[in-house]
Amino acid sequence: MARDALLDTETKIIVLFMFLGLTAWYLVQQVTANELLELAALIGVGVVVPTLVNEW
Repeated sequence: MARDALLDTETKIIVLFMFLGLTAWYLVQQVTANELLELAALIGVGVVVPTLVNEW
């Protein structure tokens, strides 16, 4: 039963957006030195977006 939870759709969405959030953070670092934008990319894409997607 615990194994099924690991393959849950919500878990897949969270892992995908964690990867995208880290990628966005890295790309923002390459473009600008603004730490606020870096944090917004990391938290926005990695936490807020998957939460909204899973709640929808």
